[in-house]
Amino acid sequence: MPDSPKVRYGMVGGGQGAFIGEVHRLAARLDDKIELVCGAFSRDSENSKVTGQQLGLEPGRVYSDYQSMMAQEAILPENERMQFVAIVTPNHVHFPVAKAALEAGFHVLSDKPATLNLSEMQALNQIISDSGLAYGLTHTYLGYPLVTTAKEIVASGGIGKVRKVYAEYIQGWLATEVENKQADWRTDPARSGASGCMGDIGTHAHNLAEYVIGKKMTHVAADLTVFVDGRRLDDDGSALFRMEDGIKGTLSASQICVGKENALSLRVYGETGGLEWCQEEPNTLIRTYADKPAEIIRAGHGYLSENVQGQFRTPPGHPEGYIEAFANIYLEFAEVIRTKGGVKAGATAATRGMAFVEALVESSHNNSAWTEIKT
Repeated sequence: MPDSPKVRYGMVGGGQGAFIGEVHRLAARLDDKIELVCGAFSRDSENSKVTGQQLGLEPGRVYSDYQSMMAQEAILPENERMQFVAIVTPNHVHFPVAKAALEAGFHVLSDKPATLNLSEMQALNQIISDSGLAYGLTHTYLGYPLVTTAKEIVASGGIGKVRKVYAEYIQGWLATEVENKQADWRTDPARSGASGCMGDIGTHAHNLAEYVIGKKMTHVAADLTVFVDGRRLDDDGSALFRMEDGIKGTLSASQICVGKENALSLRVYGETGGLEWCQEEPNTLIRTYADKPAEIIRAGHGYLSENVQGQFRTPPGHPEGYIEAFANIYLEFAEVIRTKGGVKAGATAATRGMAFVEALVESSHNNSAWTEIKT
C-alpha cells in the first residue's frame, strides 16, 4: 500500500450517543487532509462495532477497547497504521489512554482537561518527554482566526501594557437537573474531577486569557457554588485573578444562567486601548483606542496578517464558526506530525489548566483565600 498523503488517526470514545466525538470527526475531515482509520469508540463493544460500521471503517480496525487498538495498530506496517490518537472520552479516561498511546509510539490529541487531576498531568508530562512524541489539547477556541489577531495585537504593544482582563464563559443548560449522557459524567467527581463547571468550561476562559495576553495567571481568589440541589460538583463559579506583570482580572463561568447558550468572551484593556471578542460572534473583533473611535475588525479580509489568512476558508461575509475553528486545531496538529513543529495548546497548556482547577478548588474551600497556581 503506498503512503497516504493524509495523516491517519484513530479515535478512542465518540461512539453512538456521544456529542463531541462527531464534532472531532467533522473537524478532522473538513479539509480532506486527515483520515480516520480505526477506533475504539465505546466500552460497549457492540456500540463500537456499529459506530465503526456507520463510519465505513474496516471491521478489523474497529476495536473493543483501547488497549487492543494500541497493540494491533502498532504491529501494522508504518504506512498503514494510525499516526495519532484522538481522545474524546470523559475526563477520567484521558490519562490511561494517552499513556497507552504514547508508550505504543503514537502522537496524542486529547480533549480537555488533559487529565482527571494535576498529579496525573505531572506523570503524563514525564511520559510525553520520554516519548519524544507530539501531545496536543483541543482548546477549540484558539482555532478562531480573530483570536490569533487579538494575540498579535497584544504582542505588538498595540493596546499598550495590559492592565485588566475579563474572561467569561456562561451557559444555561444545567440550570435544572438534566438527565442525559453529557450531564451524567460531567457532574460525577469520579469521571469529571474536582470541579464541574470550572473544569469543563472555566478552563477554556483561563486558556483563552493566557493565550491572547501571553502571560501566566499566578493567583486566584475563587468562589465555586452548587446551585442545583443534589449536584455534587460546582455549576457556577467566579474568581479574581492576578497575572504576571501586575495584570489583574476576573473570570466567571456558569452553567445555570437560564437562556444563555455558549457565551465565551474575552475583554482585554491596556494603557492605550482595548480588545473585545465573543465566541458567539467570532468573526468580529472590537478594538478600542484612548484617542479615536473604536475599530471593528472583521474576518477574512486582506488587512489581517499572513498567519491569520491561512486560517480562513471563505471570503469575507461568509461566516466561519465552531467546526472551522476545531478544524484549524486538527490541521495544526497534522502539520506538527509532518514537521515536528509545536502546538498552540500542548503539554504546558494542559498542565496550566489542571493547576488552575486545583487552585480554584483550594481557594473556594478556604473562603476564597488568594491561592497560587502552582506550575
